[in-house]
Amino acid sequence: MNQNNKKEVSLSIALIPVIFLLVSLVITLVVFELGEAHIALFLSAMFAAALAIMVLKVPWKEIEDGMINSIKMSMQAIIIMLIIGMVVGTWILSGIVPTMIFYGLKILSPGIFLVATVLICSVVSLATGSSWTTAATVGIALIGVGTGLGMPIEMVAGAIISGSYFGDKMSPLSDTTNLAPAMAGTDLFSHIRHMLYTTVPSYVISLVLFAILGMRYAGKSLDQSSIDVILNGLDGAFNLSPILLVAPALVIFIVIKKIPAVPGLFGAALLGGIFAMMFQGASLGTVLDVANNGYSSSVGVEAIDSLLSRGGMQGMLWTVSLILCAMMFGGAMEKSGMLNSIAANILKLAKNTGGLITATIFTSIGMNIIAADQYLAIVIPGRMYVDAYKERNLHPKNLSRTLEDAGTLTSALIPWNTCGAYMISTLGVAPWVYVPYCFLNLINPVIAIIYGYTGFSIEYIDEEEELLEA
Repeated sequence: MNQNNKKEVSLSIALIPVIFLLVSLVITLVVFELGEAHIALFLSAMFAAALAIMVLKVPWKEIEDGMINSIKMSMQAIIIMLIIGMVVGTWILSGIVPTMIFYGLKILSPGIFLVATVLICSVVSLATGSSWTTAATVGIALIGVGTGLGMPIEMVAGAIISGSYFGDKMSPLSDTTNLAPAMAGTDLFSHIRHMLYTTVPSYVISLVLFAILGMRYAGKSLDQSSIDVILNGLDGAFNLSPILLVAPALVIFIVIKKIPAVPGLFGAALLGGIFAMMFQGASLGTVLDVANNGYSSSVGVEAIDSLLSRGGMQGMLWTVSLILCAMMFGGAMEKSGMLNSIAANILKLAKNTGGLITATIFTSIGMNIIAADQYLAIVIPGRMYVDAYKERNLHPKNLSRTLEDAGTLTSALIPWNTCGAYMISTLGVAPWVYVPYCFLNLINPVIAIIYGYTGFSIEYIDEEEELLEA
């Protein structure tokens, strides 16, 4: 850590860029209704840098290095996004996604659809350890099925995100599930077992809420003619075959085998291209074009064309540029010491265990908003509060659980966060509208705070364990 980071920054100074960011976002998104936060984030990054230089006397070179290092932390996510763009494009061209939609429309009904969506995404995400992979494969298909069944897209997206993040949070294959205990100083499986206390009740409540929402549509008669239009449109535009379902099954298999995400997902894109040539008669040139520019549907059925016109590496560049702007702001804030100042002042309010867990929750949420990355939302609070948990004799798995309860789960709720931006782009939903239906992501942090104040499931380090650790 450099000298500038050691220098104490007052809270009043540290909050100025945050206020500037919030005002910029309101002007951009609410006043002018531009729907894009890029310029607001970039201006805020430059404002934070100028404040650090003029007031805190931090050299520009150090601020620039902080921005670059912050961007480096997101580079794997950016590479994965570009590959996911290729996967989406080739999987639509090959008929994989249309086949999943086709059979889904034949099997699922509105009354059970939302609950089934949560369960399906949970299983896939548990198996893969990736909410992103789940959303980009079965998630897109389920959006199509939900559209065909007449379900509001924001509800379907909320169910997909809830199920995907349950699996992502609880899977030993997930990167955040491994990162949180590493930051807190506990082991992976103790961390996962301890998360059951907060996650299972949140999950059950979410399923009940989705079941209630689904009941509103269960009694409604389906417009079978509209569904038949979609089914006939898909059947006429693609050569549909159950064999195409080998692709998503193979993705699950290679991730279970712990093949790294980048080569694993690139393999899925290659498989989509091969299937496109085998089953749809696409040329190599068409496959390459779709992998880069995305698939453009011209079936003539609006529901199909709007759903399937997406994907491609270029289609992800909007999201990538948003992440770059957000990470610049987060890097300037962290390098100048302003981010640490905000977290340290929050910690002063933590008078008891409940206060400490609440502070951890809100710091992680704040990092997701300010630093715009779920990894930073786990790493920074983890570094900040690990000693505070030890001083209060709290077992480190309490910290690791709380980091995931907030850092992992709330990341998808922030449109300019890497995870939120990804979900918006992949699922094709507008910012914010899906948030009220991400029940698991909203409920889990609340339950964590309740446990902190009641003491339920809070575990302490006993003397024997302290001796063993010593």
